[in-house]
Amino acid sequence: MTSPTSTTSALDGASIDGGLYGDITDFARHTHWLNGPVFAYTSYGVALFAVFMLVGWWIARRKEAPVMAAALAAPVAMVLAYGVNDAVKSVFTEPRPCRALPHDFLIEKCPPLDDYAFPSNHTTVVAAAAVALFFVDRRLGAVATMAALVMGASRVYVGAHYPHDVLVAFVVGGVVAFVVSWSARRYAAPLVTRLRGGALKPLLA
Repeated sequence: MTSPTSTTSALDGASIDGGLYGDITDFARHTHWLNGPVFAYTSYGVALFAVFMLVGWWIARRKEAPVMAAALAAPVAMVLAYGVNDAVKSVFTEPRPCRALPHDFLIEKCPPLDDYAFPSNHTTVVAAAAVALFFVDRRLGAVATMAALVMGASRVYVGAHYPHDVLVAFVVGGVVAFVVSWSARRYAAPLVTRLRGGALKPLLA
């Protein structure tokens, strides 16, 4: 029986858009002045979305209960999106491009063999945050979306992922966040209303 992690059953990412990946990493090779800032953002930029969610919570304190429900659901959406994405990774077991294309330029260290590429975890969680924040405030959601797009681009630039890893990650994160946020606004708002009348009022209103 073939192992689920064998190369015969794994997704061959290089055959999908390995050429485009190579073009992007070649661009990174010739823009050394940009390597440091992009590496810093791709490594620590997820923390920026925690700040966005705090801003969303602060905005929601002045709005109706469904908005606060969506703000409280944003971190839940991120966690669930990560879980779904990790499950997808375990099914497709796509090797990282640094292993399939070892001679391409690489900024981020090549991860262990069992750390698969498809889809991108970083991109999934920030995409989930961005979509969730649209349910709180459109302007905040737009800013978060721009930051998420930069994160996705950075994952290819540093050599960690193929472009399709990032594109599918946007879909996974976005769909999970939409379902969670829509459900929170529809079904959790009455609970927020009740809590606003109790000891948690300073946090929720």
